[in-house]
Amino acid sequence: MRIAIEAAHFTPEEANGLRRAMATFRNVGTIGKFEDKMISKMIARGYAPEFAKNCFEQIKGFGSYGFPESHAASFAQLVYISSWLKYHHPDAFCCGLLNSQPMGFYAPAQIVSDARKNEVEVRDIDVSYSFAQNTLENTDKKYCAVRLGFRQIDGFHWLDPDEEELKRQQAKRQGKVYVTQKDWADLIIDARNSGPFTSLEDFARDTKLPKRALILLADADAFRSLGLDRREALWQVRRLPDDVPLPLFEAATAREQPDEHAKPLPVMPRAEQVVADYQTIRLSLKGHPMEFLREMFTRERVVACKEISHENERRRVRCAGVVLVRQRPGSASGVVFMTLEDETGIANVVVWPKIMEQYRKEVMGARLIEVQGYIQSSPEKVTHLIAQRMIDRSHDLVGLANDALSRKHPLPAGATVVEPLNDDPRALADMPAQKHRHPRNVRILPPSRDFH
Repeated sequence: MRIAIEAAHFTPEEANGLRRAMATFRNVGTIGKFEDKMISKMIARGYAPEFAKNCFEQIKGFGSYGFPESHAASFAQLVYISSWLKYHHPDAFCCGLLNSQPMGFYAPAQIVSDARKNEVEVRDIDVSYSFAQNTLENTDKKYCAVRLGFRQIDGFHWLDPDEEELKRQQAKRQGKVYVTQKDWADLIIDARNSGPFTSLEDFARDTKLPKRALILLADADAFRSLGLDRREALWQVRRLPDDVPLPLFEAATAREQPDEHAKPLPVMPRAEQVVADYQTIRLSLKGHPMEFLREMFTRERVVACKEISHENERRRVRCAGVVLVRQRPGSASGVVFMTLEDETGIANVVVWPKIMEQYRKEVMGARLIEVQGYIQSSPEKVTHLIAQRMIDRSHDLVGLANDALSRKHPLPAGATVVEPLNDDPRALADMPAQKHRHPRNVRILPPSRDFH
């Protein structure tokens, strides 16, 4: 890549395309697309044609053997460094992985869960403490605390500094000037530097954030430092003026009148909080959705993931969990590997081709799945659940969301747990007032990560 950039003036995107082609050309021959471009650009820059061609031939030769060898070596180094970091600095490891999402096998919920199991404190998103990225905060304990950043909130407008730097470099090469605009996180931080927030109303006035941003922050339960939980914050946001108030109400930018004789809102049950967390930030520090289904599964004699252990080898069990990962490696002769998770940990499931044929719909589509089979463990205690029957239990997640989000509470109109983000009522003209907020129309859990 460096040769292509320096000698042929390839852009970083073109050099990356060459790298990808070099890794796969033996199968699909895509490296040939870059041959004429690289050689002609090198000749145009004064290199001898024979030298330019030799350079490309060496790159092609490296792709046939050197690339897989160096790839294996670099992967081994990455595994070692990652393991060292995870063992010695689990706080920084967790924070770095969260700031690099989306990537890898594991979603933010599993990264955070693993960090907490390794004595790392993870703190909620909060308008008084969070930044755009996830950050580390000093503690009097062994590790720093990880403060979740605004980037974890689905739909929140923030700018990635690395992407912005890339745009600046591209603009510079084109002789242009790229000016980075302030994102919502910048507005919060600038206002916070002027003094602490004392109320949601002060926060809205000082940050000048749009109504959509305030709703997202309230949905994400980010106003706890102001003494407001999710439900109270949503109610207060609904009382604030719209982004573009009518002239008659322009004076509403002044302090809002207090609510006369307002009754305190009922406390949200923990199940409702957890469901809302997963819908807004893809994880929850308050619990796991499976906790609230455990009593039902226990009655049905469905075991937790922690029971899929070496000590229970050959035991026939029924196990249920949220599907984290589905893998079907090309070298595995059609075998599918699934990773399930519940509040106790993870379980690895092996689905043989015949079972896959029979339960393809459940394997590929279920978000919560029940697996019936037997436990198999090696002398090294590598343990799997060998699937014999599979049942899609995703409807139980929907039922949990229905129970959590559809309770009748004495709430003012509009103060739902998960607020609509489309403030234009014309877009919802053909829908009943509550229909677009129904739990079936929103995500309960983020999708699994599938690799084929």
